[in-house]
Order: sequence, then C-alpha cells, then structure tokens
Amino acid sequence: MAYVAVVGPDAGPRFPADLLEQAREVGRLLAAAGAIVVCGGLGGVMQAVSEGVAERGGSSVGMLPGRERTDANASLSIALPTGLGEARNWLVVCASDVVIAIGEGYGTLSEIALALRSGRHVVGLDTWTIADHDLQMHVAASPADAVAQALRLADC
Repeated sequence: MAYVAVVGPDAGPRFPADLLEQAREVGRLLAAAGAIVVCGGLGGVMQAVSEGVAERGGSSVGMLPGRERTDANASLSIALPTGLGEARNWLVVCASDVVIAIGEGYGTLSEIALALRSGRHVVGLDTWTIADHDLQMHVAASPADAVAQALRLADC
C-alpha cells in the first residue's frame, strides 16, 4: 500500500479553479488504487484531494499546522493537529512514499524541496518548473498521469 502526499496551496483570490478539479480527480484515482493520501489538511488543493478520496471511500490523513482538530477540512478521514505551523510540511513529506505537487505556492515549493532533499520522488502537475534541475522531479500531463507515475515511483 502506497502513502502518497498530495501538496498544493490553499485557495486564494487568484487561485485557478481548474486546479481544484485536478486535485479532486487525483484523490479519486488514488483512492481507487488503494493508496493512503497524506496532505496538510486545510483548504484549497488539500480539501479538494480529500473530497476526491472521500468520494471513492478511500483514506486521507491531514497533518494540521495548528493544535485544533476543528481546523481540518471536513473530508479528511484522520485529522492530526501538530502545533508546528509550516514545519508540519516535513511531517507530510516524511509520512509519504512519494509526493504529488499540484499548483504553485511557497508552502508547496517548500514541500517539493523537502521531498527532493529527502530523496523522495515528486510528480508535478501544473506546479513549479524545476524538473530540469532534479532527476527526482517528474512532470505529469494530467491527474491520471500524475497518479500512474506516483504509484510506479512508490513501487506499487
């Protein structure tokens, strides 16, 4: 069974709406494959991927930055308050076998960097363009491609 982190920004004023649907589809496909999804547990990409997982009856774990479980998005299977703020990004990475990054945001960039520094593969979907600089970074053309690459890289 693969543990796949899905990282991406919280929704903001200039947030591309298509990223949310991509994240939902990634969640659906990961759940259908039996993967456990790990995320930051809040809104935006994190909520959308959790919604997709829940639609297919899968399991998602949210590593929350604060100390209140009530801050979690409602679609998570398990909400883990860490009290670590953005340092919880390290926990998200460490709890995963592979990372799928969707969209851009500085938190997302930090999770990509942490994953790459720890030797984990990262599959990017409409995210930061750093694939030319690291062999552990892979580019996906679609949600299905992102999930297929991630599961292959996680040796599933």
